[in-house]
Amino acid sequence: MERDNESTDATMEFLLLGFSELFCLRVFLFLIFLIVHLVTLAGNVMIFVAVVMEPSRPPMLFFLCQLSVIELCYTLVIVPKALLSLIVVDGSTISFIGCAAQMHFFVALGGAECFLLVAMSYDRYVAICQPLHYIAVMNEGLCFRLAVACCLGSFAVALGLTVAVFRLPFCQSHRINHFFCDVPAVLHLACTQSYTPELPLLAACVLLLLLPFLLILTSYVCIAAALLHVTSSLGRSKAFSTCFSHLAITLLHYGCATFMYIRPKSSYSPAQDKMVSLVYTNVTPLLYPLIYSLRNKEIRGALRKIGFYPAF
Repeated sequence: MERDNESTDATMEFLLLGFSELFCLRVFLFLIFLIVHLVTLAGNVMIFVAVVMEPSRPPMLFFLCQLSVIELCYTLVIVPKALLSLIVVDGSTISFIGCAAQMHFFVALGGAECFLLVAMSYDRYVAICQPLHYIAVMNEGLCFRLAVACCLGSFAVALGLTVAVFRLPFCQSHRINHFFCDVPAVLHLACTQSYTPELPLLAACVLLLLLPFLLILTSYVCIAAALLHVTSSLGRSKAFSTCFSHLAITLLHYGCATFMYIRPKSSYSPAQDKMVSLVYTNVTPLLYPLIYSLRNKEIRGALRKIGFYPAF
């Protein structure tokens, strides 16, 4: 036991089992993951290029550009290692430092997305509830400060969580039954029976999930209250259509994240977690560009200018 408790040495390695139990489907899953990954990268790069080349960028386009960058980094942190785990029969190894870095960036980028969704909901609140003050309130300086605050806040929380997790003793096997170093999967290896190691994860969930969700909910309650005073059904419909894309992405993001992280360690199920993580890290980033390119007229206009969107 004492020897195992010293296994938090930085020279140790973890073995990511990935989808080793689905041996017969490895080639099929690899091709599916690869196609989804490439389409996701292409979609986010298109949005990023379209927004950067736009001479006048309203706040929503600025936030969508940052969201695309986050999604690009997010998929690059997770998917290449997942693809490698499908090629290697017995799973792929990852160093102690590599595993910690992957966890840190995964949590930080996911948290930055949560905070960015709050900034976007505030943008919708000002646009609908205070339209006459929109340009003055959502100026370029405020948008930049919000973007920086989203990144710094999430990276600080992620750093604290990662340090807390990797200071734990790992006295079980170093075989992680997952395709990346996810927090619940690594916590499952911790040599402790108490709930104390879960407290940093709980604190991170409060800061990165619960608090942003409450702020988003507050914004939409105010928006709904304002729309009740709009007599024109066309005006209400137009206001709601500007919020649809943001609402859809918020529900996708928070639905998966809540299921994955807001629950006790005792309910950890590797097979179930891997399937939800598969949706969270592959399918959801693929849907984001599709949702925004189909529903957001500013994005459609920007894509059309550079020839990425049909004129009809």
